[in-house]
Amino acid sequence: MDVVTIFLGLALLMFLAFRGHSIIWVAPLCAAFVALCGGLNLLDAYKTTYMEGAANYFKQWFPAFFLGAVYGKIMDKTGSARSLGQKLVSWIGAKNAMLAVVLPCMLMTYGGISLFVVVFVIYPMGYAIYRAADIPRTKLPGAIACGAFGITMTAVPGSPQIQNLIPMQFYGTTPTAAPLLSIVACVVIGLPALIWLQLDINKGRKAGLHFEEDPKFVEASHGEMPSWHWLSGLLPVIAVVVVLNVFKQDIVVALLAGIILCCVMNWKQYKILLPSISEGADGSLTAIMNTSCAVGFGSVVKAVPGFTKLCDAMLNMPGSILFSEAVAVNVLAGATGSASGGMSIALTALAPKYLEIANQIGLDPGVLHRIASISSGGLDSLPHNGAVLTLLAFSHCTHKESYWGICVTTVIIPVIASLVLALVWGLFI
Repeated sequence: MDVVTIFLGLALLMFLAFRGHSIIWVAPLCAAFVALCGGLNLLDAYKTTYMEGAANYFKQWFPAFFLGAVYGKIMDKTGSARSLGQKLVSWIGAKNAMLAVVLPCMLMTYGGISLFVVVFVIYPMGYAIYRAADIPRTKLPGAIACGAFGITMTAVPGSPQIQNLIPMQFYGTTPTAAPLLSIVACVVIGLPALIWLQLDINKGRKAGLHFEEDPKFVEASHGEMPSWHWLSGLLPVIAVVVVLNVFKQDIVVALLAGIILCCVMNWKQYKILLPSISEGADGSLTAIMNTSCAVGFGSVVKAVPGFTKLCDAMLNMPGSILFSEAVAVNVLAGATGSASGGMSIALTALAPKYLEIANQIGLDPGVLHRIASISSGGLDSLPHNGAVLTLLAFSHCTHKESYWGICVTTVIIPVIASLVLALVWGLFI
């Protein structure tokens, strides 16, 4: 029953979040349920266990959330991200509509831009591309999710996204951990996702489906930009990746490099730079508060007696510690609706034991890093996920209309891939 009450608390959290309620009050409520069933003092569980877990996560990751949001907002408001996207479309060709949406999303997330910002930047461009190609706009969210919530967030070596940075503190690794596994993961996740998206588009065409205008959407313009302006989108992206991976600097330094370079290249738009920083700062608070609350819930779960039994069950699962880690991260990412939150909960509880076992058997900790990162990008994208809700709301599409495309490319394929990769790599330990 100790373990059952944990899953009941997780189920309650998922249900309330799916119903659209704020996790800021839902998480402590569900934590109180778990604490009560686990025999903890409710007041202590909230004021000490829950708040310390949330506050510690906030303290550690706020700089990355803050600067990432500011960086993305400046790239958005100056039109740099849009110019880069349009240049990529001109190279790829609008006839390859799906790739013309997915690839810019991947490049921007790999360049450190928050996936929430990528949604706001890419949707208007994707809207125009799908209209020109006469593809139903309800299929657009799937393509955006594939590019923004996919392999550049979790699998591509050197990604500055937080989902690739969190395992570093537990395993002492670098952003380029386990490069061979990373490349294999990119192929087994990315290729099937792209194939499925194209097959879905072809199926829609055979069924006689066409693009239909969205009456709620108003296309905005950044005005006439110089022909070189796309470089103001590309060079900051390169700067972030190079500073993080080549010069081995902290993510804070890498993001500052991108921000400064983008500001310098857009100095003529100086009037909008300070307001953009303010908007980015405000937006970062919502994102990190939601994730911190999920981590606070996990801290209470970790404190109840049933969690020890759950950890023992995870560690004694058939197969290697890689499979155990893949299952644990997937489950908790799905329960919290957060890749970073779920992974933080799982690794805080289990990473020390995984690392101890890895050292005993001679396993490279980088493999544990990569499996955790890949697994965080699976069940996190269930219907109650904040990024999913934001994407559907911004595109004026319902779950019924567009979630299936998101589910296949960012849930089903990554979950299967993470478990299979963990099993296969575990055979060689």
